[in-house]
Amino acid sequence: MAKDNLGMDTSDVDRWLGIPLGGGQFKDPIAINDIRRWAQAMQNPNPLYFDEAYAAESVHGELLAPQSFTVNTTVGHGATPAIQGTIPGTHMLFGGDEWWFFGPRIRPGDKMHSERMLFDYTVKQTKFAGPTMFSRGDTTYINQRGEIVAKQRSTSIRYFANEAAARLDESQKEDPTWSDEELAAVEKQKFEYIQSFLDLGHDERLFVKQGDALPTGVIGPHTVQSLTTEWRAYTMTVWGATYDEGLSSTNRAGWLPEMSRDKEGAKLDPGNADGLYKGPSRGHVQPRYAQLIGMPRSYGYGASMGAWVLDYLANWAGEHGFVVHTDVKYRSPAHTGDLTYLKGTVTQVGEHRESGARRAEIDVVMMNQRGEVMAKGPATVEWGGVGRS
Repeated sequence: MAKDNLGMDTSDVDRWLGIPLGGGQFKDPIAINDIRRWAQAMQNPNPLYFDEAYAAESVHGELLAPQSFTVNTTVGHGATPAIQGTIPGTHMLFGGDEWWFFGPRIRPGDKMHSERMLFDYTVKQTKFAGPTMFSRGDTTYINQRGEIVAKQRSTSIRYFANEAAARLDESQKEDPTWSDEELAAVEKQKFEYIQSFLDLGHDERLFVKQGDALPTGVIGPHTVQSLTTEWRAYTMTVWGATYDEGLSSTNRAGWLPEMSRDKEGAKLDPGNADGLYKGPSRGHVQPRYAQLIGMPRSYGYGASMGAWVLDYLANWAGEHGFVVHTDVKYRSPAHTGDLTYLKGTVTQVGEHRESGARRAEIDVVMMNQRGEVMAKGPATVEWGGVGRS
C-alpha cells in the first residue's frame, strides 16, 4: 500500500499487516459478578444474567454471560489489532464490528485468551477530519478448553485530532434537556420494552415471519455517570487485572500527549495509565478532552454500542435463540443527554442448510431521539443450532 495516503503517512502501519499480534490478556477466570456488573452497566435487565434462581430454570440451567460479554473478555474492546502503526497526532473512534459466534457459551470460571491480527486498511477523505484511515483488525476469542467462542472484526477510524477539532460543530456542545414529563414517557417506553422479553420468559420464540418488527429498545438519556459505569464494567480497567504478551504498537499509535497513557507514572499510581483517568478514553467523560479530539461533548464507547445490539437481538430471540452473526457499522457515538433507540425488522426466515436450525435475518438500526442513525447493519439469529454448550 502507498506510504502516503492523502497526506497521511501509513508506512509504519504496513509492517504490522497480517502478522500475529500480542497485547493484553487477563490473569484470572471470569467471576459471576463480572457478568452481573456487565448486565448492569449495559442497562440490560434480563434476569438470565444476574438472577441465579431465574437462570437455573432456564434452558441453560445456570447463570451465564450474555453474548455481548464476549467483548469484555479481551483487553482493548477487540479494537487493538486495528490500531497498529504510529501516525503522530491521531486519535481513533470505533467504526463498526462484525461478529461471528460459534456456539460455546461463556460461564463463570471460564478463562479466555485472545489472538489478534491487523486485517487491512484504507484511507479516505471525510468531512469529519479530512484524511481518515479505516483499519480493520481481527480478535479471536478462545476459552480454556481451546474452543473458539467468537471472532470479531473491528473497524477503527484513525484521524488527525487537530483536523477534527477545527471542524467541530460548536452548536452541539450543550447537552439537551428533558422535562419530567418527557423522562416519564421514556421510562414508560423502557418498561414496555423490558416487559416484551420478560413475557417470553423461558419459552421458545416459535413464530417469526418476514416483516416482523422487533420491539423498540430504549437506553438513556446517557450521562457521565452512565458512561463511567460502562467503562468500569470492562474488566480490563481493573488495576492489575491484565498482563501483556507479544508485540503490539497500540500504545504507540500516535496519541496526543493529553490522550496518552503514562506508563512510568503508573508504576506509582495506576490511574496514570488506566485509560479513563488518564489516557485515550478520558474524552468519554470529560468534555475538555472530547473537544480536543473533535467530539462536541462527552460520548459513549463503540464497544458498548456493539453490546447493545447483541443484547437487543438476544433478548428478542429468547434463551433458546443464539446470535450467530452481526455486521454493524457505527456512524455516530452516543453523546451525553441523548437517548438511544434500537429497532429491528425481520427480512428473511429459513433453515440452515446443514444443521436444519431455524434462522432469521434481521436489519438493526440504532438512532437517537432526533432520528439520526447512529449504527445499522444485518444480523442472523438461530434457534435449534449452536449456542447450547
